[in-house]
Amino acid sequence: MRRNSQRLWSGEAGINWRAAMLLGLLSSTFSTLVSQVTAARIGRDAVVDWMVVAAIPLRDGALQMDPSGPVILAGILFHQAADFSWAVVFFGLFGRWTGRLDPWMILLIAPVWALFTSATEWLVLVPLLPFRQPIFSLEQPYWIGFLVHVTSASLYPLFPCLRDAVARRHPSPHRRFAVAWSGGALLGAGMLGVLALFGWQGREVAWMGRDPAFDQDYMRRMMAHHRQGIDLARLGAVRAQNDHLRALARLIAAAQGGEFAVFDQWWRSWFGAVSQICAPAEEASMPGMLEPGQIDQLRAMTGAAFDAQFVALMTFHHTGAIQMADTAMDRASDLRLRIMAQAIRHEQRGEIALMHGVAGLDAVRAALGDLVLPAGDAAPEREARDRLEP
Repeated sequence: MRRNSQRLWSGEAGINWRAAMLLGLLSSTFSTLVSQVTAARIGRDAVVDWMVVAAIPLRDGALQMDPSGPVILAGILFHQAADFSWAVVFFGLFGRWTGRLDPWMILLIAPVWALFTSATEWLVLVPLLPFRQPIFSLEQPYWIGFLVHVTSASLYPLFPCLRDAVARRHPSPHRRFAVAWSGGALLGAGMLGVLALFGWQGREVAWMGRDPAFDQDYMRRMMAHHRQGIDLARLGAVRAQNDHLRALARLIAAAQGGEFAVFDQWWRSWFGAVSQICAPAEEASMPGMLEPGQIDQLRAMTGAAFDAQFVALMTFHHTGAIQMADTAMDRASDLRLRIMAQAIRHEQRGEIALMHGVAGLDAVRAALGDLVLPAGDAAPEREARDRLEP
């Protein structure tokens, strides 16, 4: 029996499996590194994104206001395990058809595979079976997962050379392509790393818009809006009676804190000075901003009454941020602000759905709608506007 298994492992299929596992290690690590250094360039906080990924297997225990090292590591490892698995499926399980493809054909197929795998995770595997965890799809817009999967699949054309190496076929006819392709990938990752290093030092790529007045006004107002959202979320993380609601409050505080940090880093890099603070009258005019008396009333509540009022206030507050983000998607002149605004709109809609207990197929439908519906068209937004207009 052992001799038969060794023969099978060293045969044609076995070579595909071994090369696929080696490729999976390379591609998953590459996508992790690129995701880490690229996140803040498009308005994402990588630490919060890894925490959301960690919540898929670890559930509410992974949600923290300040994500810890073990939680971040758990998110990275879970992501890499998923990327590794997809490479093994493509070249191991389907190796009979994919094992002999040349690098250029793989290059053509890889984006389609990335589209399929990212959609399968976002629509089925995570929110439905086997994990039944709606946070991932409702918190992160689909295009983030697609970009990560494309990054991983961009190394798939290296498979023929890896396969020749595993089979000890020297010299490999694919070696020249593999050297050039891997060199280009390393160069691209290195350039992204340099941009990230400059960004961390307050020197992001310069503002590239046409209308500084609107972009500055949007950033300044959204930062003020997020300040109140963080304060409200921190209150809910401590005072909510329901364990799941406390976990969601921690998630909201972490997500808005990460976005606030990105806004602040962009402002300092683009405009030099510290962003101006909104006057009380301007804050009061923002959609979704709560009056101080409403938050004071919430502090005086306890138990189930607190939970219900917290959900109502946070839903109303998020609805205002959704309106602001929707406007920025149309009017912001720097592309990075429009990209970030779309992610904020999706995330805050998703958090509203999560606070109202949306799960399963309803979560999938909500996530799909969150991607495309303009502000005010989602049912929870309409309900919040009608129920809690101050």
